Amino acid sequence: MGGSSGTAGAGGGAGATVVDAAADQSADVAAVPDAASPTNDAPADANSAADAAADLPPADAQVLQGVFVPTGSMIVGRSAYTATLLPNGKVLFAGGSDGTQYLASAELYNPVAGKFTATGSMTTARGWHTATLLPNGKVLIAGGASPSGGLTIFASTELYDPGTGTFAPTGSMIVERYRHTATLLQDGKVLIAGGQYSSSAELYDPSAGTFAPTGNMTLERDGHTATLLKNGKVLIAGTGIPDMGAELYDPGTGTFAVTGTMTVAGLQHTATLLSNGMVLIAGGLNPNFQAFPNDNRAELYDPNAGKFTATGNMTRERGGPATTLLNDGKVLVAGGATFNDKSAELYDPSTGTFAATGSMTVVRMRPSPTATLLGNGKVLVVGDNNDLGSAELYQ
Repeated sequence: MGGSSGTAGAGGGAGATVVDAAADQSADVAAVPDAASPTNDAPADANSAADAAADLPPADAQVLQGVFVPTGSMIVGRSAYTATLLPNGKVLFAGGSDGTQYLASAELYNPVAGKFTATGSMTTARGWHTATLLPNGKVLIAGGASPSGGLTIFASTELYDPGTGTFAPTGSMIVERYRHTATLLQDGKVLIAGGQYSSSAELYDPSAGTFAPTGNMTLERDGHTATLLKNGKVLIAGTGIPDMGAELYDPGTGTFAVTGTMTVAGLQHTATLLSNGMVLIAGGLNPNFQAFPNDNRAELYDPNAGKFTATGNMTRERGGPATTLLNDGKVLVAGGATFNDKSAELYDPSTGTFAATGSMTVVRMRPSPTATLLGNGKVLVVGDNNDLGSAELYQ
């Protein structure tokens, strides 16, 4: 995250679970009012009147909004990958698992062409890593794991250069990590925190290409979220099992301090910074590792008060959904529900409620789906445990 969330998803296995999707659900289409009637100003002549009438839509015409439409498929279907919006408008997909092996390959989605194309491969095959867009336009790939010869956890990192389409090694982390978070700070450094129930944290300095230690978190965490707040601090929330506490990282002092207690203790929840400066925490799994039920509850973190408060519940119980902040200030929440559920919904901060929106074209479950807001305002939704390579656009 960071999820950010650039925050890597948490939990789940490397392989793909194949299930039979249920019959398509009908998409909920938000109707836009018909075009306004012509003004009382009479056209200059009969021909211009006819032309004006021809330009009007039929009385029952609707403009389709809040719907998902298919787009090009990935070259290699993958889970446990990262998706990063680049300054040129393309989206970088790197690493992950194709269900049989972990990958070094990467590809780019071009919104103009609606297609995926191959780009250079990483120097190391990895999944459950993080990817962070740096101020210089390069992407920092950090850590991750591979099951080759048993689970191998990496301290290595590398940089993707969009100008050359290639990856190159950079400094190694102090600690081997996967299921950690990576957050770009306002000073251009990157905060790396936690993973595999570690409390340690470190900073990457792009100008030097090196990592240096910083203060430790108050809890050992894995599969948590990290959200850069408008005041420059970073909210760390979630699985310090079984504690429901959250904490703040202060770049000015290089230390972590406890903040409010979450109302819902979750694993694979999402954290989204809202336009009003609050953070929406939504869904997740039971952190007690028993039945792993999904959760439909949501809460808000207020940086000014340092507290969490409940907000409206989602329309579905979801664990590890894909979420993104839209240009209108609402939050799209898609997937992460049940084996036959293609639903998606929108959170409206002005009312504190969730409402259903159009359904996706395929079922998308944890831990794979990602949602990336494109420069054209559409959202690219990719991946799931059922059809790893499929992609669609929310518009």
